[in-house]
Amino acid sequence: MTTELLPVTRVPRAGLPPHALVVGDPLRAALVGAKLDGAREVSYHREYRVLTGEWKGLPVLVASHGVGAPGAILLFQELADAGVRTFVRFGTAGAMRPGIADGDLVIAEAAVRDDGVTQQLLPPEYPAYAAPEAVFALQRAAREAGVPHHRGVVWTRAAFQPGLIPLTSYTGAGLAAIEMELSALLVTASLRGLVAGGIVVVDGANADDLVDEEATGGYDPHREVVAAGVERGAVVALEALRLLAAGEGPGAPGEPA
Repeated sequence: MTTELLPVTRVPRAGLPPHALVVGDPLRAALVGAKLDGAREVSYHREYRVLTGEWKGLPVLVASHGVGAPGAILLFQELADAGVRTFVRFGTAGAMRPGIADGDLVIAEAAVRDDGVTQQLLPPEYPAYAAPEAVFALQRAAREAGVPHHRGVVWTRAAFQPGLIPLTSYTGAGLAAIEMELSALLVTASLRGLVAGGIVVVDGANADDLVDEEATGGYDPHREVVAAGVERGAVVALEALRLLAAGEGPGAPGEPA
């Protein structure tokens, strides 16, 4: 019956795993899904491709949300309606801080709410912050995998292409990366009492290249170094979900966060 499916994403209202990895690209959802045991596609409507399977015995869901926070937040909200309680966003981003290289991972501690949608839901002073346990789980998974990674605040920005407004608002603020959807997830999780975090693969190590009008035409997120980072990052994100489900902390006793 159509009433058994949620209206926008067309995912089932019940029966989904409570732990989800969300990505932008439907092809990336399939890439991550291929790493799961017993993977199967649950639904594929619009940009929302949803698969389930197991990672080291943990039932997980992998879903794509497309580009931009207004569409992505619909997935987050409907997955929450369907019973998902833990989210990790796994995407790509441009680096904004020196020392972060192409293919590196950035673990988000919080996000700037420049996403184009949450401003219509809450006052701008409301923060978008990752659950501490999600930050610790992602950092532990990256450390144990030996993957280059960084922590920091990311800038979730609605517009990708440059316009007439210069992107200098956060110069000198120490932001780690810029992407397009995470703050919408973090706000949704806060409002609904969920656990959420995010990890992104750097596909542009110089933020100036990503926001300069002439350089944007040369932006290429399909390079081998980025693809290798995506492969590593997918495993880190899935392992972080397992750590969160097991209730494991940031590391061994005495190990710094």
